[in-house]
Amino acid sequence: MGKQNGDGTAYRRGVGIMLANADGAVFVAQRIDFKSDAWQMPQGGIDPGEDPRDTADRELEEETGIPPRLTEVIAESPGWLRYDLPDDLRPRLWGGRYRGQEQKWYLMRFLGRDTDITLETEHPEFSAWRWAPPDQVVDLIVPFKRGLYTQVLDVFAPALADLRLHAGA
Repeated sequence: MGKQNGDGTAYRRGVGIMLANADGAVFVAQRIDFKSDAWQMPQGGIDPGEDPRDTADRELEEETGIPPRLTEVIAESPGWLRYDLPDDLRPRLWGGRYRGQEQKWYLMRFLGRDTDITLETEHPEFSAWRWAPPDQVVDLIVPFKRGLYTQVLDVFAPALADLRLHAGA
């Protein structure tokens, strides 16, 4: 499932989740399948016929063990945000069918405790996780996704600021 681009290549449709705790820090996790120090926020592809919002709940639970009852959607990206894969990765991911991903992003407030997070899921994707200040997130991410993450942070900056403002209340 992807959206055709003008040059005949497609973007895989997916979602991304910026999960923030009560202090406005952002959940990032280290990928298990990259040799480099690759961190990211939870994300994943939309199944045929699946609503993006439902995908966000499913992906978050599959990757972190966090059920939907422990989250609250605070904001949604107004449109689809894209990133391109590096040329050397394209043939190895998704059978080479996509040039990158086009994602709907959700900012969610985490309502649980850190002990509710588990990376030991049925199909583990991450080896470690942590809460990061929003202004440090982009520096942790693999270089080819940094532009996307900058856009996501820009879109959600007002809501994240509001979370941090109310953290002390």
